[in-house]
Amino acid sequence: MTAYLVPTGQRRSLDELTDKLDLSVGEGTAKRSAFWIMLVLSAVIAISGVIGDSTATVIGAMIVAPLSVPILGVALGVVSGRGGLVGRSLLLVGAGVVLVIALGFLFAALLPNPVNVLTNAQVVGRTSPKLMDLTAALATGLVAAVAITRRDVGDVLPGVAIAISLVPPLGVVGVCLGAHAPALALGAFVLFASNMVAMIITTTIVLLLAGYATDAESTAARRGRAYLALGAALVLVAVPMVINSLSTLWAGQIAEAARDWLREDTGAQVIDVELHGDTATVSVLGPEQLPPVARLQQRVDDLVPWHPDVVLVHTVGARVQSQR
Repeated sequence: MTAYLVPTGQRRSLDELTDKLDLSVGEGTAKRSAFWIMLVLSAVIAISGVIGDSTATVIGAMIVAPLSVPILGVALGVVSGRGGLVGRSLLLVGAGVVLVIALGFLFAALLPNPVNVLTNAQVVGRTSPKLMDLTAALATGLVAAVAITRRDVGDVLPGVAIAISLVPPLGVVGVCLGAHAPALALGAFVLFASNMVAMIITTTIVLLLAGYATDAESTAARRGRAYLALGAALVLVAVPMVINSLSTLWAGQIAEAARDWLREDTGAQVIDVELHGDTATVSVLGPEQLPPVARLQQRVDDLVPWHPDVVLVHTVGARVQSQR
């Protein structure tokens, strides 16, 4: 299995991986200057794409972003038992996180009305991560790990950069903080954290299977605490993602209950349902008279264990299609 995952003839040596992932080895100054220049540029591109609601621009930032290098360096440091590499890599990641968030905050401060940005697709799509996002991050991290350890599949790394998405969520964190929306910023940070943890865990597993711990003569005892920390981090990011996934499921059930509640009023329709904490907001388009909201509240209480309060947003009117 290991030989199939990382064939001996294509396996990079420990020294090769160290040269790629440890920015203090070899021409350290040149490596670090390239890292910071590319990170700043990728952050500017990502934040511009987020504010301008441009998917293509955000994808460009993902390809340029170098933040995956120190993240993969953490995994290499864990497997090889080099605490110094883990510390240096985490320091680079932490400083990079602060830099990107600060740039996002600054960009939002320069906007005439930053709150308008919060409704665009680039922000909305990154502020409520779900369990499937973590699943995708784990799979993408596995691809990154295989690509970094094998000489023959390095061409897939740009695709990995797009799929794993590290800098854009951080840009969204900064923009949301600048728009005074800390709850949305927290959601975007959870997405980044889940991507980072998934990449470290999957890379650690692949490096172990490929025998790099043996190459480094690292003992399991030295790696034990790191494994516990990674497991705790995985649980920490998974909990809010599970909650978001369940909230989406329950919101769908509330929407179905609302449609049943409106079944007698043929002119009314459910436009949207949002479930946040103890409040379920149901948006309805329809005539002035609707069935008693108490009936909908009872249906929601039967569905959702914590009995959220139903807030009805009622727009009087109807949708009319033009006749051609």
